[in-house]
Amino acid sequence: MSDKNDVQDAGIAERHNARMARKKEVVDQKIAAATRNAGVVVVTCGNGKGKSSSAFGMVARALGHGMKVGIVQFIKGAIPTGEERFFRRFPEKVSIHVMGEGYTWETQNRERDVEKAQQAWARAKVLLTDDSVGMVVLDELNIALKYKYLDVMEVVADIRARPPMQHVIVTGRGAPPELIEAADTVTEMQVVKHAFAAGIAAQPGVEW
Repeated sequence: MSDKNDVQDAGIAERHNARMARKKEVVDQKIAAATRNAGVVVVTCGNGKGKSSSAFGMVARALGHGMKVGIVQFIKGAIPTGEERFFRRFPEKVSIHVMGEGYTWETQNRERDVEKAQQAWARAKVLLTDDSVGMVVLDELNIALKYKYLDVMEVVADIRARPPMQHVIVTGRGAPPELIEAADTVTEMQVVKHAFAAGIAAQPGVEW
């Protein structure tokens, strides 16, 4: 029985090695073809959890490479978040601007929401023209665009006009087609399960 198992294991290992060799060849060819360096626009959207979490993970990566980062948070602002508290510890490297007053169903004042979104975009435009800033995070910008608090074509034009090596990360549900078209990388988060549906309140360190 042991000899038979050894033969089966050897066959599995041989097929695995052959499959990984083929995969490595394909991956190596793609890596060799990716020769251009450029600032990229990354959009994380969809109804699932993890959009802002992904963005702030990239902020941590950027800081690890010695980059300066600018963060503008649209909509958010009513509740202090863990990311704001943490990244304010690095004022020389991170410029963070929390420009909203809360979620739209809480504020219930479109005129005020528009005013705050426009103020936030004015701040974002400063960062988008500063070539010393390696990454700009526009957290929940998609929400401001979805509700037409900002002109999407103006936003796209300003992002396209940024310094060539600057990365831009945009988060929020409902990314408009114009922004998706302008982006280099787009990821849509989908809900499989969420604790809130089971009556568990938003938890510090997980949701905020």
